[in-house]
Amino acid sequence: MLEGLQMLGHSYLSFLNFWSIVYGLGGALLGILVGCMPGLSATLCIALLTTLTIKMAPNDAILILICAYVGTLYGGSRSAILLNIPGTAANAASCADGYALARKGEAGRAIGIATSGAFTGTLFGVLCLAMFTPALAEIALSFGAFEFFWLALFGVAMSGSIVGNDPIKGWLMGCLGLLVAQIGQEGLYAYDRFTFGWDELSGGIALIPALIGAFGFAEVLTSLADPIERKIVEMKDSVLPRFREVFQYWRTVLRSGVIGVVTGILPGIGEDSGAWMSYAAAKSVSPEREQFGKGSIDGLMAAETGDMSAIPGGIIPALALGIPGSAPAAVLMAAMIIHGIQPGPMLMIKTPQFVYDVVAMTTLATFSILIFGLFLVRPLLHVLRVRRTVLMPVIFVLCTVGAFAIASRLFDVYCMLAIGIGAFFLRRRGYEMAPFVLGLVLGELLDKSLRRGLVLSDGSIAPFFTRPICAALAAVTILTMLMYIPAVNVRIRRAWGGAKRFVLRRSA
Repeated sequence: MLEGLQMLGHSYLSFLNFWSIVYGLGGALLGILVGCMPGLSATLCIALLTTLTIKMAPNDAILILICAYVGTLYGGSRSAILLNIPGTAANAASCADGYALARKGEAGRAIGIATSGAFTGTLFGVLCLAMFTPALAEIALSFGAFEFFWLALFGVAMSGSIVGNDPIKGWLMGCLGLLVAQIGQEGLYAYDRFTFGWDELSGGIALIPALIGAFGFAEVLTSLADPIERKIVEMKDSVLPRFREVFQYWRTVLRSGVIGVVTGILPGIGEDSGAWMSYAAAKSVSPEREQFGKGSIDGLMAAETGDMSAIPGGIIPALALGIPGSAPAAVLMAAMIIHGIQPGPMLMIKTPQFVYDVVAMTTLATFSILIFGLFLVRPLLHVLRVRRTVLMPVIFVLCTVGAFAIASRLFDVYCMLAIGIGAFFLRRRGYEMAPFVLGLVLGELLDKSLRRGLVLSDGSIAPFFTRPICAALAAVTILTMLMYIPAVNVRIRRAWGGAKRFVLRRSA
C-alpha cells in the first residue's frame, strides 16, 4: 500500500516539469480539435499520433497519446451541442439534450455542463485506475495459457454488443479481425499461414497501417461520399458553470462514473455504451425525466460523465491483462508495445512504475480539458467551420505518411489502402470497424494461448474447461453469446425476475 503511494507520488512529481506539461496540454488541445470535427475519431487521432511520436521517449509519447485520447472524446461534445452531430460515437448521447439547450439560447451553459461532467467523470475514472489496476494485475498473475484463451475469446464475444441490435455483424467483424491476425508466420514454429506465396505477408499485417486504413482512410472516403454541412448554433451566454448547479447532480455523477468505468473495463463495450447506459440510468430515476431529450441538464451530465469515465476504465484491462476495453484503448496498447512496453500481468513485475505513470498522465489530461474547456471555447469554435473538402485531403496525406513511417515499407501503404476501401464498403452496409480492431488485437493472444495450452496438455482440451478460472470464464463467455439469442434472453430475464420475486417474498 505504502509502496504504491510512494510510486504514485513519484509519478506525479516526475510530470511536474515544463516539457511534460507542454506535451500534455498540446496533446489535449490537438485531441479537442480532432474531436470537434465530426467524422474523425479518437482511434484515428491516436493512430496518426503514434506514427508522429515514434522517435520520442516512451513516456513522452504515451503522455501525448493519452491526453489526445481524452481530448478527442471531450471535443466531440462541442459539435454534438452546436451542430447536433456527435464528434465521436461516444458523444451521440449528448446530442439530444445538448442541442436542445443550444436551440434555447443556452449553448454556453450546455458546454459548461458538458465540461463539468467530462472533468468529474475522468477524475473518477483516474481514481479507479489507480486502485484497481495493480489489484487486477496481481490476480492476473495466476492466469496461464488456458485462462488467456478464454479471456481473449470473451473479448471477441463482446464485440457483438458494439453494433447494437445486430450482434451477428459484430461477431462477423470480430472473426474477420481474428482471421487477419493469423496472416504471416505463426508464433510457435514460424510457419507461414495465408501468405499465398507473397513474401511481404510473412511478417503479417502490421497493426498501425490496418488501424489507419480501417478508421482513417475509411473516414476520408465516408466523409467525401456524404459531405453534409450544417449551420452552427450561435453561442451568446457564458460557459462558466454554476457550482451549485453542478453539485446538485452529484448522484448522477457518481452513478454515471461507476457505469462508465464498468463498461470501460468490459472488452468490446466502449465509451459510447458507457454514455448511453449512464443516460438511460439517469432517465429511469430522475425526477425530471420528462425533460430528457428537451434540454435536461441531468441527461447531458450523465452522458458526458459516462463516456469520459469509460476512458480510464478501458485502460485498466489493457494495462493489467493486455486486453483493451475499447478500440482507442487497443490502438493505445499497440503504441505501448511499439515503444517497448508490454501490457499484461507481467507489467507490475517488470515495470510497476509505468502503471502509476499512466495514472499521472491521465490526471494531467483531465485538468487539460478543464482548462481548454472553460477558457478557450470561442477560438476552438472556428474548427467547426472548416469544410470537409479541405480537411479530408490533409487527413489522407497523414494516413499515407503514417502507414509508411512505421517500417518505411510501401507494402504497408498498400495494406492501409486495401483495408480502408474494404472498411468503407462494409461500413455502408452497417458493419462497424471496432469489432474488427478487437479481433485484430486479440488474435495473436488467442492463437498463441490456444496452441500453448494444447502443447502443455498434450493435445487435450479438458484443461480449458476443468481449471476453476477457465470454467468461470467459459461460462461467462457462453452465457454472453446466448444472451444475444432472443428466446434465450427472454427466458433468462423471466428466470431472473422470478428469483427476485421469490427472494422478496421470503424476506417479507
